[in-house]
Amino acid sequence: MLANLGRDNEHMVVERQDEGLTGDWYIQVLFRENNTYQLEYRDGVAAEHYQTQTVSQEKVLRAVLGWMAGTAGWQEEFMWNNIGSMFAPSDTEEPDNLTA
Repeated sequence: MLANLGRDNEHMVVERQDEGLTGDWYIQVLFRENNTYQLEYRDGVAAEHYQTQTVSQEKVLRAVLGWMAGTAGWQEEFMWNNIGSMFAPSDTEEPDNLTA
């Protein structure tokens, strides 16, 4: 899947689904127009959403396979930025569980 990313197919997501896990657990890759890979992963909640970029398809492959296998240290080849604040609800949004 990674090797086939290109202009018409630039995005892939691998999601972990386990009845014992709550939240969203995934790793995703975006092949950008400048021929770089944007790699992101989320560990359950928006506050634990990270992003990095690289030109190395090999490093992305190792990261995706390491994440899938649950290998310790799979993310160590990158400098990750926590982008969780981009996904946090704004102060103006009302919680879903309010009752009138």
